[in-house]
Amino acid sequence: MIEILLFVFGGVLALALALAALVSMTEKEARAAKMFMWMLIMVLALYALPLAFPEPLIMNALAILTAIWIAALLIALVPFNTFKIVSWDHPVMRIDERTIMFSRNLLQPGSKRFSEYYSIYPEHLEPDNAFRKNPGLLSEKSRYYSPDTFHAAASAFDVIEYLREMAEGKPSQCSTEIEPNAMTSFLESWSFKLGAHSFGVTALRDYHQYSIVGRGNQYGEPVELDHGFAIALTTEMDHEMVSYAPRGPIVMESARQYVNSGVIALKLATYIRSLGYEARAHVDGNYRVVCPLVAKDAGLGEIGRMGLLMTPKLGPRVRIAVVTTNMPLQVNKKTSDPSVIDFCLKCKKCADVCPSNAIQFDEPGIVDGIKRWKINQEACFTVWTKFGTDCGRCMSVCPYSHPDNLIHNMVRKGLKNSNAFRSAALKMDDVVYGRKPEPKKLKGWLAPGIISSEKTGLSGQ
Repeated sequence: MIEILLFVFGGVLALALALAALVSMTEKEARAAKMFMWMLIMVLALYALPLAFPEPLIMNALAILTAIWIAALLIALVPFNTFKIVSWDHPVMRIDERTIMFSRNLLQPGSKRFSEYYSIYPEHLEPDNAFRKNPGLLSEKSRYYSPDTFHAAASAFDVIEYLREMAEGKPSQCSTEIEPNAMTSFLESWSFKLGAHSFGVTALRDYHQYSIVGRGNQYGEPVELDHGFAIALTTEMDHEMVSYAPRGPIVMESARQYVNSGVIALKLATYIRSLGYEARAHVDGNYRVVCPLVAKDAGLGEIGRMGLLMTPKLGPRVRIAVVTTNMPLQVNKKTSDPSVIDFCLKCKKCADVCPSNAIQFDEPGIVDGIKRWKINQEACFTVWTKFGTDCGRCMSVCPYSHPDNLIHNMVRKGLKNSNAFRSAALKMDDVVYGRKPEPKKLKGWLAPGIISSEKTGLSGQ
């Protein structure tokens, strides 16, 4: 009877490893596929050993080893959580959008805006002058310049220019009564139909909003949103495209999902305005809110070590758009997930691979009155201006960024369920995928060579 149970367990284990290898092949994860195949061979050899050498000692040793594996698995899967940090505090102040790197990058030396900004924030002048010496985002002189992918990204950013003009509008004169629960459900279902990956609603808080506009025609004006609710939605960034980070496909995919998420937000905002309510879409380059903070409070994820929104099924591999409105909606009642922050405390993989050393290895500290991790945004953005892309190395190696499928979702369930599982899963991820996995090389339709580098320069950002 014991022999039968041992061989059944061995068969199940072998089947699981074979499935993992097959999934890794479909995900184009060559290292992972090889690792799972080697594990499969070792398991098959181990459980075939008693058949070749039917000695009691060998069978007993195999039984003990199997018992240890089963015990470890049960310990890892039994719900038991201990957390250093249960949840983040709410921010105590609003962010001046003029201080973010995208806004500072737009300042033109010698202009009135340039002089005024650095008279307010003189400490930013030296680091900003450093990044201005570099080629810049999507520059032909940048390290990872590729005409094909860079032109594709620039084209998408050109489309976003049009989307920004449509962010605001006057509501219709009609007065439509709506039922908040039904309307929220409708907007959620419609968002998914339009391509959103996740959707949530929160009450609009003061700390969600920037204090001062940092881009566009309203630069320098105070942000005043008389809206009670905020809709946050995400779209998925393609796993394969992200795996090429920091090469051209990452910025190509970023731009694509900024467009996709922005279009969904614009459709929702336009629809809400047609019913007689105010609504504003917050899309790339035309924000009045800090999207990750809104998305977190809407129940879409947690803010991780790398400073990005960590969603349950895609990790940071998303782009966010927001719609604010005075239409009454049903606020999400999702609670925070401390298991994500706990995993980030252990993992540090993003910090290990960050080319700019912008991500902290330390535990979170007190920043602007609250406990959180702080990204060195100057160091991060300076690397962007050298690479010509938005890097994305942190996103590409994050264990939560693996595709949304059965195997990875089972792992995510374990991460949420058990402190022991989180520790074991991190070690397993390092073994299977590597502690510092190399970016994938461009090949196939993404390989350079479609466009001659001598052709016209980029028209985008």
